[in-house]
Amino acid sequence: MGGGGKTLSFVVGREGRGDRLDRYLIRLIPEHSRSFFRKIIRDGRVVVDGKAEKAGALLREGSRIEVLLPGERPVPVQPEDIPIDVVYQDDHLAVVDKPAGLSVHPGAGRTSGTLVSALLFRGMHLSLSAGEDRPGIVHRLDKDTSGLLVVAKDDPAYDGLKAQFGAHTADRRYRGVCWGRIGPDRETVETLIGRHRTDRKRMTTRTETGRTAVTDYLVLERFSPMTFAEFRLKTGRTHQIRVQMASIGHPIVGDRTYGSMRAAKGITDRGLRDAVMRLGRQALHAAVLGFVHPVTGDAMRFESPLPADIENLLLVLRDEG
Repeated sequence: MGGGGKTLSFVVGREGRGDRLDRYLIRLIPEHSRSFFRKIIRDGRVVVDGKAEKAGALLREGSRIEVLLPGERPVPVQPEDIPIDVVYQDDHLAVVDKPAGLSVHPGAGRTSGTLVSALLFRGMHLSLSAGEDRPGIVHRLDKDTSGLLVVAKDDPAYDGLKAQFGAHTADRRYRGVCWGRIGPDRETVETLIGRHRTDRKRMTTRTETGRTAVTDYLVLERFSPMTFAEFRLKTGRTHQIRVQMASIGHPIVGDRTYGSMRAAKGITDRGLRDAVMRLGRQALHAAVLGFVHPVTGDAMRFESPLPADIENLLLVLRDEG
């Protein structure tokens, strides 16, 4: 295929047999819309087994799909003096405790004020395997989710960490506060997650073409209006915990994207209402990160305490009894 851009290759598995080409691509690459894929299919940027196909072509198991994404010139990331907490680093990687409100890398019209800029300001050399606009980035946290994140300084570290996150062997545990009293002490939530049909910034479990998402949760404390829980990711989908908990009727407190602020309007206790409003973000924190060091082979585990805004909410809830 000609033209600039990044080429992605996939082999159709059993789950994709008989699926439409455009729907299959949405499931594999959910950050793009169906109309986007229809356009690049029309432009000849998608071939199946070496031949251009139509959007509605039905796939066969074992077929190879090649997708040439349109080229976009990445905006070089500039160093910026942004306070961050680097909890560990060596010659190959660094672990950062990201504050809420800080985007991990540039995107969607945002070119500054990111974690990457903060790392570059500290003089870190970062792997370019993920692209010039997101150097060192192996995995992400939502802008308004705080907590632990590992970045790669060199390509061997990037490849090794990416393999662990892709195989879901890294230990990622989040702690957060949900609306309502969750019944079971522990449970597994398994759904499909895909891009919302009308709001492309949101994800949804109401999809037949999404990707499988699995989250284990453990109740830590129950209160009258809320539950404090730990979430362990078995997969890594966009907004996974937030959209799945909302789908079972327990959205993360403070999450304006997935409907939790409707519940906030019903709070009669002024202290609790003020604590929720002061959050200004979802009450979700990446508290534990564990992985095997991709170069030394050592087992690495880090834990981050709850930030003050979530801790304050819990104090108010405990005072209420």
